[in-house]
Amino acid sequence: MAKNVFYAQSGGVTAVINASACGLIEAARANKQFGKVYAGKNGILGALKEELIDTSKESKSAISGLRYTPSGAFGSCRYKLQSPAQNQAEYQRLIDVFKAHKIGYFFYNGGGDSQDTANKVSQFSQAVNYPITCIGVPKTVDNDLPLTDCCPGFGSVAKYVAVSTREAGLDVASMSESSTKVFVLEVMGRHAGWIAAAAGLAKDEKNDPPHLILFPEVAFDKKKFLAKVAATVKRVGFCVIVASEGAQYADGSFVADAGLKDAFGHTQLGGVAPMLVDMIKTTHGYKCHWAVADYLQRAARHIASATDVEQAYAMGKAALELAAAGKNAVMPTIVRAKTKTYRWSVGEAPLAKVANVEKKLPRGYITADGYGITNKGRQYLAPLIVGEDYPPYKNGLPQYVKLKNILVEKKLTRFRL
Repeated sequence: MAKNVFYAQSGGVTAVINASACGLIEAARANKQFGKVYAGKNGILGALKEELIDTSKESKSAISGLRYTPSGAFGSCRYKLQSPAQNQAEYQRLIDVFKAHKIGYFFYNGGGDSQDTANKVSQFSQAVNYPITCIGVPKTVDNDLPLTDCCPGFGSVAKYVAVSTREAGLDVASMSESSTKVFVLEVMGRHAGWIAAAAGLAKDEKNDPPHLILFPEVAFDKKKFLAKVAATVKRVGFCVIVASEGAQYADGSFVADAGLKDAFGHTQLGGVAPMLVDMIKTTHGYKCHWAVADYLQRAARHIASATDVEQAYAMGKAALELAAAGKNAVMPTIVRAKTKTYRWSVGEAPLAKVANVEKKLPRGYITADGYGITNKGRQYLAPLIVGEDYPPYKNGLPQYVKLKNILVEKKLTRFRL
C-alpha cells in the first residue's frame, strides 16, 4: 500500500512558496507510489499537534491555483526543534503521528533551520526503526542557502526591490529641488545582503538610484556614510539609499538591534531606516523620507519574477521525484549553467551540508567603496528577476486561491508543546 506524504511550510513565507507546494502535490497525484498528501497546519506544528490538512479534498484547479498564490496556503511557523538529545519527546511525537497516519515521506519547505530539522528527523526515524524519507525543499527570500545557485522566493523579492527603488527614485528626483533630499528604503537581510544588492539592478547610469547600498557584509562607518550622502546630494541633487536590516558596525553589532530574540534565537531587527534618517537630519539637516519594505517585499506576487515562479515549482516537483527515486536526507538545488545565456537545471545536495550554513554575498559582487554592486554581481542577479508571471485579475485585483484546509481526524492524544 502506498505510503502517505507529509508536507509543511516553514519560516517566513514568500510570493512563490505555494508554487513549490503546487509542484509537489501535482507530482504526487500523478505518481501511484504515493498515497495522500497531508499538509501541516502552520508548519511543523501541524505534525506535533496532529493537525493534518488533507490536500486530497482540494480540487485540481485549487491546487493548480497555488502556483500564482502568495504566502503560505497551509500556514507556516517559526518553531525550531531542538536536537533529539535535548528534546526526544518532540521527535518521538512526530514518529507517532507519522505512524498513526501511515506517513512515509516528509517534505520540509524552508530555509537553513528547516533543512536541519528534516535532516534530524531522518536520522531519528532510522534510530527508532521507523525510517522516514526526508527531503528538503529550498525556500528563503534571503537567498542564503548553500549549494544552490539561488533560492526560490529570492528572485521575486529582488524584482520587487529593484522596481520599487527605481520608482521611488523617480519620485524623489521630481521633488528634490524644494522638498525631499534623501530617501531610505529598508529591506530584509539579517546577515546576507542579497536583497539589498538586488536594488542595484535599478541603476543604469552613474547618477541613477540607488546611490548607496548598505550590506551586512560591509562594516557600517557612520562618518564615511554621512560624507557620502552629502557628496551625493551635492552632485546629483538627492540621494536614494537602500539599507539591509542587518547593517552592522565593525564590531558585529547591528545598527538597528531591537534588543529582542525570535523563536530561533536570532536578534530581532527592524528600524535601520529611521535610524539612518535621524543621523542624516542631525548632521546635514536634509528633509528625508524612509520606508520599510517588510512583508510587502515577500508578498508581492503581482510582480513576481517568472524565473522565480518556474524554479519554485520545479523544486517542489523535484523533491517528490527524489523521494520516488529512493533518495533520502537531500534537497533539490538550482544549478546555473556556465553559458552566456542564462540556463539552469536541477541538482541535489545532502541536507547535512545545507543545514545551518549561511551563504553570504561575495565581496566580489560589492564595489570597492562598499556602496554598490559590481558587474559580476549584476550578472548573477539580473537573470533571476526576468519575466512576468501575473496572477489572474478581476475588477482590478489579483484573484488568489484560498483552500478549504480540511483536517484529518485525530487518532492520538494531545501533545503538550
